[in-house]
Amino acid sequence: MRHSSASRAAARTTVRRVVVAAASALLLAGPLAATAHAAPADQLPADQLPAELVEAISRDLKISADEYLARSERAQELADYARNFRAERPEDFAGAWLGTDGRPVVAVTNPDAARQAENDGYHVTVAPVSADGLEQSLAELNRWVAALPRELSSQVNATSIDVFNNRLIVDIANSPAGRALNLPTLIANIQVMLTPGQPPNEPGPLGGDTYITADGDVRSTPLDRIGVCSFGFNAVDADGSAANITAGHCDAVAREDGGSTVYLPNRENIDESLKIGAFTRSTVGEGSTLDYGIIGLDQAGEDVGLNRPVIRGGNGSTLTVTGTAAPVAGAPVCKSGQSSYFTCGIVAADRIETQLVRADGTSTTIRGFATTACTLSGDSGGAIVTGTLALGVISGSNSSGAPDCVEANLVLAPQGGTSSLGISIQDIEAETGARVRTGAAA
Repeated sequence: MRHSSASRAAARTTVRRVVVAAASALLLAGPLAATAHAAPADQLPADQLPAELVEAISRDLKISADEYLARSERAQELADYARNFRAERPEDFAGAWLGTDGRPVVAVTNPDAARQAENDGYHVTVAPVSADGLEQSLAELNRWVAALPRELSSQVNATSIDVFNNRLIVDIANSPAGRALNLPTLIANIQVMLTPGQPPNEPGPLGGDTYITADGDVRSTPLDRIGVCSFGFNAVDADGSAANITAGHCDAVAREDGGSTVYLPNRENIDESLKIGAFTRSTVGEGSTLDYGIIGLDQAGEDVGLNRPVIRGGNGSTLTVTGTAAPVAGAPVCKSGQSSYFTCGIVAADRIETQLVRADGTSTTIRGFATTACTLSGDSGGAIVTGTLALGVISGSNSSGAPDCVEANLVLAPQGGTSSLGISIQDIEAETGARVRTGAAA
């Protein structure tokens, strides 16, 4: 989220950031989620993608729009195969991902399982530890971290599973306290990464078009309580009413009778901004490990087009969302945000857990997936897609404080590049009963 610090007649903003520990794309790849998901939906053909998105795919991924769509579909087919393979042979499955060349790879723990996957047409690698074993070790590690004193647990930036190398990754602040941590010896296959200590995580924006939040009426809300975020996916809530799914930390007001009021900003005069709804539900790790918010839209919100299955990129271009997808390591992704528009990358980890530190010093664990797409301050809550399928909403980034993605890529290159935290749209749908609006593919 970003908070206003300007005169009401000409709004300027200062940045509050969510920081996610950066790591190499090839070192942040986790096992496939065991939850079921729908078969891949039809996608729009390449010639119907917005020109700005095609440009971002070519610039950031160095592949064609046709290949981007093909890899996205291939990743979802791999997710279905891996889920079924894991259900049949849980002790033999060690992970799955798309290689840098776009080929689907399945990791197994023994030659018999390798023969089965090869006969099914997949490239195979043999690994020592099953996905179940790695996830159990990750759970043990996170319980150990949670039991540490606050001054020590705060030194652990994030924990994840490196599916490519069949091991855990622990990202620890490169500080005297961090270097002194004695990791539990009972956990095998673990690598420690030391990175510069990060400032406390603060809400930081990421996503599609801009919205602002206020504590009630925008005219009476102090300027430092007016927040700026990005819409995610247009949806219907559990009751069938029009809604938008975005980041939970964008809801700055927690009340029993509802959350922050949501406005479309009038950039000339904030007081004349159009009210289009309010948060009806949000969480940032309270009773959930997710970061999501549901904005209930009123008639004005529907009238301005927030009931359409589209997201917006640069220069007003739009992309129709044709279905939902699950995070798959190595799959191509693109995101839309009001600060950086379309940028693309890959899913670097389909499961990562990181601590969000609140302003009062307390912390909570947020679970999501990591991507290498650049996101800036102002993009929070925005839309992440793979192909033309809804993948997640943006929760945080290690590049939120950069002025643009060019500088972010240059500055963060020695630490592994840009890294963003996404919250799975299918996890949000399962927890809330909300459903992303989708349009038929041509």
